[in-house]
Amino acid sequence: MKKTLLFFLMIISQIIFAQSSSDCGGTVQVCGNTPISFTPTGPGDIKEDLGGCMTSDEHFSIWYTFTIATSGTLTFTIVPNTMSNDYDWALYGPDVSCGSLGTPVRCNYSGTSGLTGLNFTNTNTTADATGSPFCSFMNVVAGQTYYIVVDNFSQSASGFVLNWGGTATLVSPFNSAFQPNPFIPPGGPGVTPTAPNEVIVCTEPPVFDFSTLSSGIINGNPNFIVAYYKNSNDAISGNNPILGPIPVNTTDTYYYVITYSDPSAPGGAISRCRLPGTFKFVQRAINVVDTTLTSCNNNNAGTALYDLTTANVINDPTVVKKYYPSLADLNNGTGEITNPYQYVSAVGSVFVLVTSQFGCTDIAEIKLNFFPEIIVTEATLRSCSIETNPSTGLFNLTQATVNGQANMTKNYYPSMADAVNQTNEILTPATHIAPTGYAYVRVSNADGCYNVAKVNLIVIPPVYSTVLVDKIICAEDKTTLDAGTGFDGYQWSTGATTQTISNVGVGTYWVKLKTGDCIVKQTVKVYASELPVISNIDISNNTITIHVIGGTPPYKYSIDNINWQDSNVFTNLSRGDYTIYVKDNYNCVPIQVNVVVPNITNVITPNGDGVNDVIDYSALSGKQNLILSIFDRYGAKIYQADKTNGYKWDGTANGGKKAPTGNYWYSVTWNENNKQNTPIKFSGWVLLKNRE
Repeated sequence: MKKTLLFFLMIISQIIFAQSSSDCGGTVQVCGNTPISFTPTGPGDIKEDLGGCMTSDEHFSIWYTFTIATSGTLTFTIVPNTMSNDYDWALYGPDVSCGSLGTPVRCNYSGTSGLTGLNFTNTNTTADATGSPFCSFMNVVAGQTYYIVVDNFSQSASGFVLNWGGTATLVSPFNSAFQPNPFIPPGGPGVTPTAPNEVIVCTEPPVFDFSTLSSGIINGNPNFIVAYYKNSNDAISGNNPILGPIPVNTTDTYYYVITYSDPSAPGGAISRCRLPGTFKFVQRAINVVDTTLTSCNNNNAGTALYDLTTANVINDPTVVKKYYPSLADLNNGTGEITNPYQYVSAVGSVFVLVTSQFGCTDIAEIKLNFFPEIIVTEATLRSCSIETNPSTGLFNLTQATVNGQANMTKNYYPSMADAVNQTNEILTPATHIAPTGYAYVRVSNADGCYNVAKVNLIVIPPVYSTVLVDKIICAEDKTTLDAGTGFDGYQWSTGATTQTISNVGVGTYWVKLKTGDCIVKQTVKVYASELPVISNIDISNNTITIHVIGGTPPYKYSIDNINWQDSNVFTNLSRGDYTIYVKDNYNCVPIQVNVVVPNITNVITPNGDGVNDVIDYSALSGKQNLILSIFDRYGAKIYQADKTNGYKWDGTANGGKKAPTGNYWYSVTWNENNKQNTPIKFSGWVLLKNRE
């Protein structure tokens, strides 16, 4: 066997080991019963004889120390990463020092490769080169401290894993007594359950400050610290910790080690406990691109409406974007644009902070531009007034020249607000009826941009003749109608196209008067003058008084249609029939009424002698409504003669009694048998002589 020749050196090596210095002073503290892995690559700082069964110098070795937390049995198994490797070991203690380790309490120098350690099967406490790779378990007591050296006799660069067993537990701060909260490994789970955790890096090239992970790992547990290493050996030994930010890569595995700093015993075993972990870096940097949004400066408002979310700064639907009006706002986290779908802004820039699902960020600039301006000009349309509604005109809005650019769409509205909001559109712009005022044209292009132009609408008021007015003439007369000067054309209802028309009688006429391009229709009427009406005639003795209404005063009066007078009274007339003529100021054919001046009876003597016994107006019985009324001197009516009593008065009063002798007034009234039924009143007095 490979170790036979070295067996005799065991005693000598023990003496040398006891007398010389040792690497055990730099031992790695074992904390808790978690497995330990390591790859020794040399004999340490001092190549030493280990004593006991270890009859040769160190090869590739590592020293550990551990303290018992709870009493019980102790076993362990050393599992080479390469089973052809031959690992040896020696266990010292309890409670010895590196300067005086003494003989190992368990030692195994077996020449068998593969597994070695303590178990419950073997009973030997030591093994030489020909012995079993396992020794007997140990009974340990709480508080005891031991040292163990593990040596790779094969001297290969292939490490081992040390697994603890038995009922005893090892001292560790990594329990609830010291650690109230669970430690949180950095990053997220790896690609497989056994792979290192993955920590995201966002910079290119990645420069990482490892200390940024510490608070998350410690998770509020007091008196714990974290150190970081580039390899497992450094992590176990505590050599070469990573200090400050360094460049990292995404291929290597990095190590972190959690240690406890015992405030009461900083140098104690528990403070040397190390809990390692691994992680790798994964590059998740995102790259955004600056872009430009172009929108419409509608109606030349100086601002446009932008949907910032349409800016394609990165093709990744999982990112979160926040928008800010300036880079300073973005850096300070102020002034965030909370409605990026409808952002109103002038030309300029906004900045977007893009955050990936892994927390990586980048900043892009979004430049805000306007589409080319839609140029509009104010226009004016004039229209002749509409005859049936002279305050309005008929306008063809499509003829308003408000824009000369190609490929534009025009829509028409009654107000600026309607044009902006696209409400109440004028759907028949070519036949738009409106008063003097405004219309508005929304000029838009294929990009959805628009500008609004104002169109002044002017209704040309109708121009009428001021001299053409209604006339009144006698019904039998003719007259001339004059529309006056200053018009560009005339068109009469008679067909005439002259300024005047003559020899027109009573009727209604119109003339179309042209002024420029506008034509108005003006109506004129020729009325027949209103004829006067003889309302009633009073006859008293030999006097006729004529009462006239209607027509146009002053009136003229005649009883022969030749001689005319202004007075309505004719006197000194004899009894008989007369024709009364009356005309008004128009001097038309006079109206006439036939009247009769009756005989007057001034005395009656109702004595039965047949002479003047009665007043008799039966000769007028052909008149309408003929009535003879008798009044006493006080004006009281005492008798009425009519058709029932032959239009006669015989001197009696109502009731048939004779009226007293005396003077009485009487009146005879009737209506002439003409169209006007002219009322006539004839009055006088009579002396009644009755026998007493």
